[in-house]
Amino acid sequence: MRLTILGGGGFRVPLVHRALLEDARRGAPGRCTELVLHDTDSARMRVIAAVLEARAAGVPGAPSVRMTGDLDDAVRGADFVFSAIRVGGTAGRVLDERVPLAEGVLGQETVGAGGVLYGLRTVPVALRIAERIAELAPEAWVINFTNPAGLVTEAMSAALGERVIGICDSPVGLVRRAARAAGADPERVGYDYVGLNHLGWLRGLSVDGRELLPGLLADDGALASFEEGKLFGARWLRALGALPNEYLHYYYFRRETLASVREAAQTRGEFLDRQQGDFFTGATAELHRASELWERARLRREETYMAESRAASGGWERDSCDLEGGGYDRVAVALMRAIAGDESTRLILNVPNGTTVPALAPETIVETVCDVSAKGAHPVPCAPLREDQLGLMLQLKAVERATIEAALRPGSDAALRALALHPLVDSPAVAARILERAGH
Repeated sequence: MRLTILGGGGFRVPLVHRALLEDARRGAPGRCTELVLHDTDSARMRVIAAVLEARAAGVPGAPSVRMTGDLDDAVRGADFVFSAIRVGGTAGRVLDERVPLAEGVLGQETVGAGGVLYGLRTVPVALRIAERIAELAPEAWVINFTNPAGLVTEAMSAALGERVIGICDSPVGLVRRAARAAGADPERVGYDYVGLNHLGWLRGLSVDGRELLPGLLADDGALASFEEGKLFGARWLRALGALPNEYLHYYYFRRETLASVREAAQTRGEFLDRQQGDFFTGATAELHRASELWERARLRREETYMAESRAASGGWERDSCDLEGGGYDRVAVALMRAIAGDESTRLILNVPNGTTVPALAPETIVETVCDVSAKGAHPVPCAPLREDQLGLMLQLKAVERATIEAALRPGSDAALRALALHPLVDSPAVAARILERAGH
């Protein structure tokens, strides 16, 4: 089976490869035998290929690795395509974060004005890629990692329909942490999760039909033992009656998170831009040490993840079990395995809404629990959303759809609408200045 990774020079590609090696060690049926890396930056791609080569040494059945700078060559004949591109690189992310901050509103890769700016830049490229895949590999399944994941998946679905599925590691991380805090095996729990990408809620957690969430919400000690409990606090979580995705901290505690981001010496984008620049420079000079240097940089990246939100909620270090990295890579490989081998599984994914949220159109992309088989991913029925949850979803979906429209129709008023309607942007005048500063 051939897997192509678009953005093959990306820093997190070795995490996907790690999951592929786990399949190889187990001799999993239908596993990946050929991995094709595609990137517009050949130097970065060579470094990542060196990391993969070192990690595959001595692993029987490890997939062969091939590099190409030609998109058509990369996707032609692929069974699966992982899209993990970053249009504009980390330098683009720096601008997406700094431009809004200069206007006094949150700048973040996927949330707020930063997410809209990133979407405007990414959607046209993602759609062109989707169109080439539809033409050259119409039977391929596309798994989208590219942020903002829900928005980009929805844009790509115009060309690929249900053959593009978006993934994120935040929901699976939340489920695992909540299960451990409730004293349950994460592999055995059932769960009810629904929302949009980086805007969802865990509303049910059960083992053998026994609901665990009310007991967890009532236990201050248990809530203080994991990431989301520390971020949001026991009182607010009990008021919500659910466990929010960690990115909802930017919405529920907007004043505190904005203050923390503005007080920080550097944005997350600036940290990653410098760190990844140093890594690729060092690894290029010492290619034989690429794997060692990558692991060191990866650990530091995980330790500093969402540092501003943790600072805004009192300051604390991430648990060791959250530092191994990945999550999204294992979701992607589990998704690929289920489709290729028809091994039915249940995952939280970004897929067409259907009837999951009646207030949204069937073709819009939502993030929810899905049953996956060779026929693809299909949402399972879920309980109705509370008014506050639905309200946020509807407003953010309007922002996403306006962003897609603006990306495909430059110069229209859709970009202003996308920014000004975002709940983290407090004025159309501010939105207009952000667009002007960003060159739109």
